[in-house]
Amino acid sequence: MRTRLAIVLCVASVAASGRALAHHSFAAEFDETKPVKLTGVVTKVEWANPHIWFFMDVKGADGAVANWGFEMGSPNALLRAGWKRDSMKTGDVVLIEGSRARDNSNNGNAHKVVLANTGQQLFSGRPGGQ
Repeated sequence: MRTRLAIVLCVASVAASGRALAHHSFAAEFDETKPVKLTGVVTKVEWANPHIWFFMDVKGADGAVANWGFEMGSPNALLRAGWKRDSMKTGDVVLIEGSRARDNSNNGNAHKVVLANTGQQLFSGRPGGQ
């Protein structure tokens, strides 16, 4: 019985370590020295592991609209931070504070999300941050 338990634990730890090694770090994709503060309309929310992503249309000073994507923590981390699956919905106007992608694409890591209609602040579940 102990041998079987030891085998199961070894297999589980190998499987878990493969997932951890494949996971990216914040610093690999995002640049904390490139802060972004944007306001826009949510176009899509992807509530899935390993990270929640949401997309929003942001109108620039020239009137052109650009779609931005923002990564946040895992669903579990966001639930612990006070989020619910319907905290942010398509059509909501949100204000975002975060860090831009290292490749300067219209992607970022959201640190804080403020719902414009209620003023409620939600934090991203980012480790070591808000």
